[in-house]
Order: sequence, then structure tokens, then C-alpha cells
Amino acid sequence: MMRFDAVSMLNEMTRRQLLDRAFAFGAVAVMRSLPLSALTDAFAPLDVAYAGSMGSLMEGPLKSSVAQTLKLELHGRAQGSSALAQLIAGGSIRPDVFISVTPGPMLTVLRAGNAGIAQPIAHTEMVIAYSRKSKFALKLTAAAEGKGNWWEVLQEPGLRFGRTDPVTDPQGRNIIFSMMLAEKLLRRPGLTAKILGPTINQQQIFTEPTVQARLQSGELDAASAYKIQPGPFNLPYITLPAEINLSGEHVHADHPDISLTVNGKTYQPEPLIFYAAALNDAPNKKGAAAFVEWLNGGEAQTIFRRYNYDPPGEASPLRP
Repeated sequence: MMRFDAVSMLNEMTRRQLLDRAFAFGAVAVMRSLPLSALTDAFAPLDVAYAGSMGSLMEGPLKSSVAQTLKLELHGRAQGSSALAQLIAGGSIRPDVFISVTPGPMLTVLRAGNAGIAQPIAHTEMVIAYSRKSKFALKLTAAAEGKGNWWEVLQEPGLRFGRTDPVTDPQGRNIIFSMMLAEKLLRRPGLTAKILGPTINQQQIFTEPTVQARLQSGELDAASAYKIQPGPFNLPYITLPAEINLSGEHVHADHPDISLTVNGKTYQPEPLIFYAAALNDAPNKKGAAAFVEWLNGGEAQTIFRRYNYDPPGEASPLRP
């Protein structure tokens, strides 16, 4: 009888040991499957609302570098800069940092008292991206090589052109400004309407994150883009003349006659500068300040160059 009890005790201990080991192994496996931020508080979250055109950069190399250098876990929200500015100014969202393209959206945030200063961090220009799958690809490539006129190809019957909403996204307005400048400087009356149709043309307007993907799939033949956007999608593009691509810092002063009215609000062309601001009510104030400072440092600027962003040049910080 005693031998039976000893064996039972031994079996019971063996079962417990196996269960303990199984539990420990499972716990380790679960912990290994969790993101690092769930296992340690070393990586503080940083919420960044940024211009949708920056998606490939922000969610790729910038995010990993910020984690490594600043020990911050970047949580991004990509959307049209104008829409983000209105959400921030209205108190609907509360990010730590706001990054816009063109001064206008950032000035909305500054004048609403949400930030005290915005630093210029990069610069870009307008281009025309196109699809290699397009039936117009040969003509578009010829235009990109200077062997044809891009504005004539874009007027081809059946060509599917894409752009973003001029109400919520600066790029949606910037392609219109580029066409207005081309119409003026090339002396081609009516060119803007011939290529883009009405200002709000639902057949051409898509959300910014989807435009380059639609080109890649061949759903669109050509589309407006910043120079920074086609590369990550391996898309070719047509470089526009400097007088047209909004790369100049004084484009409004040089062309005071160019303006656009959308939904009762009048806009003028602006330089394509990216600005970053740490918001006054940022939940992570120290992280926000460190991130904005880092964006102007050597490590971040090297990443910007690699992703086809130009330096901000002589652009000055923005204040309310």
C-alpha cells in the first residue's frame, strides 16, 4: 500500500513539473510574440499627425530610427494636412507633433494657439507620376525624357488622371496651381480645365494614400504627386519646370494673379515646405520636443535625402 502511495506521489510531482514547465514555456512564447513596447516602458509613445504624402518615410525608416535613437514608439496618423489642422485646432485630436506640407495648414494650428513655433524640415516639388501599365506609357516616358510635351499627353482622350481633394489636402490644390502656372507661362488658355476638368472632379479625386497604389495597379494612367512619392512605389514620373512645380520660395509673390477659391475660401500657391511643431498640449512634451529637434539633425536629414526629400533651404520657422 505504501509503495502505491509513493508511486502516486511521484506521478503527481511529475505531472506538476510538466505543467509548470509547460506554463513557463507558454509564457515565454507569449512574451516573445508581444511588441517590445508591451514588455518594457523604455519606449514611450509619440503620436504624430503628418501629411499623408509622407507615409512611406514615416512608417518605414523614420519610425525605426526614432525607436533606436530617441527610444520613442512613433504612432502615426496620415491624412491631408488641411484636414489634420482643422481637427487639431478644433480639439478633435490631440497628437504630440504635427507635420504639414505648405505653411497654410501649420499656420491654422499656430494661430489657434496649439503651438508656438514650427520648424522647416524638408522641401519638395510637384511632379506627374505615371503607370508603366498605362496604354499611354510610351508617350508619357517620351515626355519625361523631353521628347514630347507632357501637357499634350495629359489631354489625350481616355487618359485617367488622379489627384486628391483640394478641400482637405494641399496637394489637391497644388496640382491645380501647377496647371494654372503652366496655362499662364506656356500661354495655353484653358489648359487647366482641359486636363483637370472642374475644381471638384469626382472622377479624378481619390484619397492620398491610394493614388500611388492605383497607378501601380494600372487603374490610373497618371496622377499628381510630390517628388517624394513615386520612388517607394517604383513609379516613373515627369519632372515639371521650376516655374511650374512650386519649388520656389516666393511663388505667390511672383504670381499674385494666381488664386483658387474652394468652398468659399480663397487660396494662393505656397512653397512646398514641410514644417514640424511640438504641440502645446502634447501628452508627451519631452518626446515631442526631442523629436522635432531630431528632425533637423544629421541622422534624420540623411534619411530625408535618401527618400528624395530636399533640404528646407532658407525657409524660416513659422510663428503665430
